[in-house]
Amino acid sequence: MEGRMVKGQIGVIGGAVCSPELYEIACDVGREIATNGFALVCGGLGGVMEAACQRAKKAGGITIGLLPTSNKGDANPYCDLVIPTGLGHARNVLVVHASDALIAVDGEAGTLSEIAIALKIGKPIVGIKSWKLDGRVPQTERGDEAVAMLMEMLG
Repeated sequence: MEGRMVKGQIGVIGGAVCSPELYEIACDVGREIATNGFALVCGGLGGVMEAACQRAKKAGGITIGLLPTSNKGDANPYCDLVIPTGLGHARNVLVVHASDALIAVDGEAGTLSEIAIALKIGKPIVGIKSWKLDGRVPQTERGDEAVAMLMEMLG
């Protein structure tokens, strides 16, 4: 991580609890983000966020967790930089604004709010088994494909 330049920041959004299948998909997303030279931004908790951070960190990437709580100890162990916001769900706005583009892995209402914010402000977003919103969120089934799609969107 020392002295490493990053191309930008890719947000990974999804549930704090997920199935083993989604955990593996999120791991693939994290690895691809890191190997493509991007830092990973997320909500800093478990589930999809933890999986993506774990694999990004293993691949030598930088991980940033924007926590909903005021307690740094709530972060998953794979976050390099932990920002305790104390904002609850309002931290979703920060996750989106801190990201150049986003990947949504599954998710429920919190993820939907982040997708809506991304669409509202024009951030590129790709979903994996996530909210489609009448085709406004391009979908794929694999982490490597999702990152490749974002790379194309970012130019």
